[in-house]
Amino acid sequence: MIEVIAFYLFAGLAIVAGLNTILARNPVHSVLWLILAFFNAAGLMVLLQAEFIAMLLVIVYVGAVAVLFLFVVMMLDIDFATLRAGFIRNFPLGLGIALVLLAELVMGVGAYHAGGLQLGVADGHGAAIAGASNTAAVGALLYSRYLFLFEAAGFVLLVAMIGAIVLTHRERGDVRSQNISRQVARRPDDAIVNVQPEVGKGVQL
Repeated sequence: MIEVIAFYLFAGLAIVAGLNTILARNPVHSVLWLILAFFNAAGLMVLLQAEFIAMLLVIVYVGAVAVLFLFVVMMLDIDFATLRAGFIRNFPLGLGIALVLLAELVMGVGAYHAGGLQLGVADGHGAAIAGASNTAAVGALLYSRYLFLFEAAGFVLLVAMIGAIVLTHRERGDVRSQNISRQVARRPDDAIVNVQPEVGKGVQL
């Protein structure tokens, strides 16, 4: 009974959080609602005994992707009035793309129910290892057969991180940049100067 209550709780909160992610007017609030949706999706994965997927949702998506989105949104100087004006101007184009995607989705569901799709047959390579936990079985498959895809996913995340740093980097005129070569070439004689100040005159800098 408690599993059913937990399922409806997590599923309901995930749906509400997903809707608020789309409908929120403030981008920061949208990211926070997205984090809540990820947490509830992780709860659903725990109910399915897929603890590895649940930890991926929490660590990767919440701890990296969602925080990266939040960092970019808060650091960029976004003019919300310009965004709203652009949304109204591009609304017909977005509506057309949404209708095309909806038509493709309806055609795909119709083709599936018509029996025209030939699904692949499992070859046994992805079978769970006897006596191993869910996490160990996923790790053994991930670092053997899908190693290159895993590395490619890590490279994509690296590019996203570099892109966020480039977008938020700003040149400041009031802060002097470091000249490493000048600092390395500096001699001790240039750094230390012996002075003999007069009594009561202090030291001139």
